[in-house]
Formats: sequence, C-alpha cells, structure tokens
Amino acid sequence: MATTKAYTVPMRRKREGRTDYKKRLLMLLSKKPRLTVRISNTRISAQIIEFDPKGDVVKCGVDSSGLSKLGWKYSLKNYPAAYLTGIMLAKKAIEKGVSGDIILDTGFALPMKKGKFYALLKGAVDAGLTVKFGNESIFPEEDKISGKAIADYAGSLESADKEAYKSRFSECIKNGADPKQIVKGFEAVKSKLAA
Repeated sequence: MATTKAYTVPMRRKREGRTDYKKRLLMLLSKKPRLTVRISNTRISAQIIEFDPKGDVVKCGVDSSGLSKLGWKYSLKNYPAAYLTGIMLAKKAIEKGVSGDIILDTGFALPMKKGKFYALLKGAVDAGLTVKFGNESIFPEEDKISGKAIADYAGSLESADKEAYKSRFSECIKNGADPKQIVKGFEAVKSKLAA
C-alpha cells in the first residue's frame, strides 16, 4: 500500500518557466489590460495585452531595437533605452486607442525598486498611459534615466584605463557613438518620440 502522496506533474508552461499561473489568475481577475515587460540579454520588449477566452489579444507591442531607427546607437537594454521604449509603447498604445487603467506584468522576473522595469514604466506613464503603481520612489533617478551616470562612468574609466574603456564600450564605439555623449543621444531620441 502506497504511503506517499501521488506526484502531480506541473503544466508544461510552468515547467518551462514561462507562466506563473497564480500570478496570471490574479491579473486576469482584475479585468484590466496588462503591460508586459520582458528583458533579454540584448534588448527590452513590451506589449499591452488584453485577456480573451480564446487567447490573449496583443493590442500593441514595441521592442527597444526600434530605437535604432530613431538614431539610438547605444545599448538596447540600459536604463535610457528602457525609458525610451516605455515612451514608444505609450505613444503606440494611445494611437491604437488603449485607455483606462493598465497593470504591470513582469512575468517570473521580480522587479527591483529603481530598476529597468520601473524605468520603462516611468516612460510609459510620462507619455500618457495610466498604469497603477505604488509611489514615485520606485522610479530610478533622473541621472540613470537620462544616461548621465553612464556618461560619468565612461569618462572616469577612459581617464583611468583606456583598454578597459574600449573593452567595456566596444559595441557603442563600433556603432560610431561616444558613450560620454549618451545624454545628447537620449535627448535627441526623446524629442523625436515627442514630435
């Protein structure tokens, strides 16, 4: 006679680490659209998704690689790129008629206070989306969002160790951009998105 409890095999998407069903159920019960944010090793993607019994409906989506078309020559996964991606998503969502309260969906990721998820959220909120969040203290400082922190680090690293500077910012240099001028690049792309 068996004395142990039978093992229940988790659903495939849970086993693969792709869906947290308890978290998803709570979000779906709110009956609000979700702002899903995913950060990979090379870029940031964001979508606004609404639930439908036949399957989720993607209202609009953007990817930080779209910033390259606007003249962004820096990393596609840093704080300034996250903020600009948020603005880009909000602009597209407003064009598509998305309105009302939206909730943030980070999937399995646990967003850190003042992290990239909240930089993207700040960009979306600044551009006009209504997304529920606690208070302003979760957002990163303006220096991080604008890229000033990166520019300061690049300047200090270049004066201290040229080889380390070239290695650390190799992708940026290869694209023909100066990491110390990232704030100007940020402002240029932000003004293009606002136009």
